[in-house]
Amino acid sequence: MIFRGKVRQKKRAGIAAGALIIVVGAGIGGALWGSGGHDSAPTAAPGSLKKPAPKFVRQGEQGKRIVVPEGSPMRSQLVVQTLEPQELPRTLLVPATVEADPSRTVNILPPVTGKVVELKVRLGDYVTKGQVLAVLASGDFAQAGSDLNRARDALQLSKQARDRARGVFEAGGGAGKDVEQAESTYTQALEEYRRAEARIKAIGGSAPVDGKTHHLAITAPVSGDVIALSTAPGAFVNDAAVPLMTIANLDAIWMTAAVPENSLAFVAKGQKVDLTLPAYPGEVFHGAVSFVGAVLDPDTRSARARIALSNRDGKFKPNMFANAQFLIPQERQIFVANSALLMNNDSTTVFVETAPWTFVRRTVELGFQEGDAAQVRKGLSPGERLLVKGGVLLND
Repeated sequence: MIFRGKVRQKKRAGIAAGALIIVVGAGIGGALWGSGGHDSAPTAAPGSLKKPAPKFVRQGEQGKRIVVPEGSPMRSQLVVQTLEPQELPRTLLVPATVEADPSRTVNILPPVTGKVVELKVRLGDYVTKGQVLAVLASGDFAQAGSDLNRARDALQLSKQARDRARGVFEAGGGAGKDVEQAESTYTQALEEYRRAEARIKAIGGSAPVDGKTHHLAITAPVSGDVIALSTAPGAFVNDAAVPLMTIANLDAIWMTAAVPENSLAFVAKGQKVDLTLPAYPGEVFHGAVSFVGAVLDPDTRSARARIALSNRDGKFKPNMFANAQFLIPQERQIFVANSALLMNNDSTTVFVETAPWTFVRRTVELGFQEGDAAQVRKGLSPGERLLVKGGVLLND
């Protein structure tokens, strides 16, 4: 019996110890649960912690309207801006070359055939109007001079005969038909003289050179630079259609820009142009379009836009390369930052704020890119508020 009592006492002691351990363990577990901050901890008083606000809530049909409630951490990550139309100019950059102004450029053609006995200028020389360029020995010129001399003598003789016939008729000693004949002869002689004189003027010679009736002096019709030379002393001139030389007044030049066919609608007469040349890095020259060519180049599919520039300092040389930048005027348009654009399958969408912190997705049609913004052709109107930053957080 004694043995059994001891056993019972030991069992009771073990049960009491186990209960003590369970109570202590429960106390430790409660302390750890409360330290974790969970809103359902048994040690926390009811209502002492608030349930965090959701980031956003979907409302309306199929949840198309997205509301970012007060207290949502997303409010600090979203940026909304009001759309305002902008006047964002575009530029068109095309290659160009320096050309002499055709209205200031003269090809010196030989008026008659002959031989170059003297060449008074060299390539690159500057000449003044009336300066002798070359001297030709020409049988054609000698013949023209001879014709003029004969016509002058015939005119003088016919005039004397007409005056004599008039005097005899007035004195009663001659017939009227004699006066008429003398008048007719004089008129024909006068016309022949005028023709011969016009021939000499067309050739350009007014007097023999060094007393030689067959030497013709070719003079400069304008002042300018000799930009092309195709003859030399001793050369024979047989083709009146081949220039001896070309003189160009380069005080004013043309910048000729090649405008592609698909950009012609953006270039017009009077349009402002900025020009740069590799020969003068860092410098920008300003001009305006004088005219746009009416015919396209069949090989390059481009039209020539010519810009007139002053060149009194001689900086621009014909055939220099240049770049022409046209400023294309634009109507006020809507542009949105690229950060506002979201790809949704095959379409581009944005989030529009329809009420404070309430957004609706909308599909837009874009135009051209300009820097970090894109033109909007359809889908948005001025004055609407657009989510320009953080839209990806609402995009699922």
